[in-house]
Amino acid sequence: MKQCRWLLMAAMLVCVPYAVGAQTLLTTRTISLDAAHELATAALAECRKSGYKVTVTVLDNRGGTKLVMHDDGANPHTIENSMRKAYTSLTFRVPSGDYGKRVTANPQLVGMLHLDRITTLEGALPIMAGKEIVGSVGVSGAPGGEKDAVCAQAGISKIASGLN
Repeated sequence: MKQCRWLLMAAMLVCVPYAVGAQTLLTTRTISLDAAHELATAALAECRKSGYKVTVTVLDNRGGTKLVMHDDGANPHTIENSMRKAYTSLTFRVPSGDYGKRVTANPQLVGMLHLDRITTLEGALPIMAGKEIVGSVGVSGAPGGEKDAVCAQAGISKIASGLN
């Protein structure tokens, strides 16, 4: 019994430095709703200039949906596809098409394709404030992911001055 108390006291003493130094609150930066709206509007306008009917999804830094704009006449599957693209870009911190290239170059990553909300399709970009990811934008509906990515970049360019 004495040995059990000694072990308990030793364990408590080991944990004390961690509890004392534990950070209670975190401060993170994420994209605002106003910035997400401005970005999505610019991305949608860029796609419309080329006659593409798309869906634009903006995610915050934790993968929560900040905004979805589904254009009139855009196919219904573009809603989920734009979200998956944005989620992939946010998760891997690279354009979604870059992740797709990695999977093609490394067949052992194919198991990753079964992760929920991950895709290898091009059309999404991370939104960076310096080296910190503050969100992502995914576009779906143009005839080819490279065209979706151009629209996503137009949206990010629209808010770029506020990302410094």
